[in-house]
Amino acid sequence: MTQTRAATPRLVLVAVLAALLSLVLPPGRASAASVQEVTGFGSNPGALKMYRYVPDGLPAGRPVVVALHGCTQNAAGYGTGSGWTQLADRWGFSVVLPQQATSNNASSCFDWFQSGDIERGQGEAASTAQMVDRQLADVSGDASRVYVTGLSAGGGMAAVMMAAYPEKFAAGGVVAGLPYGCAQAAGSPYVCMYVGATQTAKQWGDRVRAARPGYTGPWPTLTVFQGTADYTVKPVNMTDLMKQWTDVHGADRTADVSDTVGGYPHQVFRDGGGNAVVETYSITGMGHGQPVDPGSGSEQCGSAGAYILDVNLCAAYRMGHAWGLG
Repeated sequence: MTQTRAATPRLVLVAVLAALLSLVLPPGRASAASVQEVTGFGSNPGALKMYRYVPDGLPAGRPVVVALHGCTQNAAGYGTGSGWTQLADRWGFSVVLPQQATSNNASSCFDWFQSGDIERGQGEAASTAQMVDRQLADVSGDASRVYVTGLSAGGGMAAVMMAAYPEKFAAGGVVAGLPYGCAQAAGSPYVCMYVGATQTAKQWGDRVRAARPGYTGPWPTLTVFQGTADYTVKPVNMTDLMKQWTDVHGADRTADVSDTVGGYPHQVFRDGGGNAVVETYSITGMGHGQPVDPGSGSEQCGSAGAYILDVNLCAAYRMGHAWGLG
C-alpha cells in the first residue's frame, strides 16, 4: 500500500508535466538531439566525413541544410556555434555537417580552390552531394527544400555546390566566402582572397554555367554575409558573388532594396519577375567570421567562438528566415 500511494502522486506529476510540455512545444515540433557521424554514404571521392544533426521526433518531409565549416573548425563545433543546430530544433529541419580531413588539407579547409574538388562528379564536391542524397533517403527529407551554406573555405565550397549541383539546392548562403572559380580566375587562391579576380559579371556567370553544362534551371538563390574589416577574405568577394549570381539569374546589378537590418547595410537584387535572387549583408566593422547573436530571443542564435563573432545579428537566422524555414 505504501508503494501504491507513493506512485500515484508521481504518475499525476508525470501527466501534468507532459501536459505542460505539450503547451510549450507545438505539435510536430522536434526536440534536441546530438551530432552523429554517418558512414558508408557513397564512394566519397573527396575523402570527407559526414556528420548530421537530426532533431528527435523530426517528421518526414522536412527541409535539409548543409553547413560547411571554416578552416581550423570541425563539423560539430560549427553546427552548434553558427546556430544551425539550434534553429533545427526551433524550426524542425535536419542539418548535414561535412567535415574536412587534415590528410586533405592541413588546416582543415575545404579545397574550394582545387579543380579536382570543385567539379561535378569529382572530389569533395561529389562527396558532399552524396551526403545530401543519403540524408534525404534516411530522413525522408523534402528534396525541393535543400540548402547549402558555409563559412570562409566552407563558404567557397557552398558556392561550388550551388554551381556544380544546382538541381540539388533551392538556395545557398556564403559567409566570408568566395565566388565559384575565383582561384582559377585570379590565378591563385591567395590573390582571390586578398585582392579579388578581375572578371565581368558575364565572365563570372559563365564560370557557373560551365560547371553544369546544359542546365536550364532553376538556379539556387544566394545570400551573402561579409565583414567590412575582413582582411582574410576581402569584401570585394561579396561584390563578385553578387555579380556572378545576378548574372546567372539574368538580373542587373542595381539593388532593388537598400536598407539596414540590425543596423547593417543590406541589399536585395531581384530578377525580371520580381523574385529576390541575391541578398547581401555588409557587417560594418566585423573581421573574418560567422555573424551570430547569442541568446534565446526569436531572432537570436549561435554562440561566439573562434571565427564565430557576436555582432548582434545571427546569419543563420537571416538565411533560414529568407528560405522559409521558420
